[in-house]
Amino acid sequence: MQENAMTVAVALDMSLGESPVWSVARQTLYWVDINNGHVYAWRPQDGGAPTRIALGEKVGCVAIADSGLVAAATSGILRLAAEGEPERLADNPECKNEWRKEGEKGRGNRFNDGRCDAAGRLWVGTIASDEASPTAALYCLDRGELTRRLTGIGISNGLAFSPDRRWLYHTDSLTRRILRYPFDVDTGALGEGHIWVDLEALGLPGVPDGAAVDSEGCYWSALYDGGRIVRFSPEGELMAEYEVPCPHPTMVAFGGPDLSTLYITTATQHLDAEGEARWPMAGSLLQMKAGVEGLAEPSFGA
Repeated sequence: MQENAMTVAVALDMSLGESPVWSVARQTLYWVDINNGHVYAWRPQDGGAPTRIALGEKVGCVAIADSGLVAAATSGILRLAAEGEPERLADNPECKNEWRKEGEKGRGNRFNDGRCDAAGRLWVGTIASDEASPTAALYCLDRGELTRRLTGIGISNGLAFSPDRRWLYHTDSLTRRILRYPFDVDTGALGEGHIWVDLEALGLPGVPDGAAVDSEGCYWSALYDGGRIVRFSPEGELMAEYEVPCPHPTMVAFGGPDLSTLYITTATQHLDAEGEARWPMAGSLLQMKAGVEGLAEPSFGA
């Protein structure tokens, strides 16, 4: 694979691919299709198609657990094992009980972007049901207790941690700004956030969606409706832009044996038939040699 050349890793037709996460121990990439409630698992070295399970509800993100996965679905946070029914770890406090009924759109906020910190806590945000109102929040699941940590959010996204564990990155995609918060990994405490990157000031298109941090402390962000991946230095300076062969990249993750392959999930949800014909790679899992190594993802509860 040529460095910085973007190709299809797995050809799919995902409505809203999201949350790629690489397990070093299993040499497996996991991701979701939010709108269809699908969780994928794929081992690139095996060369076959990914496996897929259907949760029967929208699923915003997944995180690695010592055994299986943890998924933040519409109704709550679930532990997924290889066999048996999912174990419910926490209910979604922003979702009404009628979430399973037909035609119940707009009756609550669902979980969206999330990941684990180095202490094994799961941080996960919600998205407003109308994708506009500041009714969403950022939560932390720690030792069985789900607590609200940030409020007044429209679309919680871009969650990542610096390699030195001193900073938590987060965005409300609607603001087109990425904030950085002082972070204490021992206690999980957040300091006061400040604007770290402003897409408007930089003249960048789209909104900041999912993200990952590399071993050099640089932050990689997928710009939804911007058709590109951007890399920022630890000081928030724009270092590189990589065009994506479709307008809606959603999130990135570092994987592969040396953690230097960048995997990119994409979406078709805002494309009509003409758009899908114009962007045939939309909805697939893409890949690119990043030229830098990523970081191993922590496990939930570790």
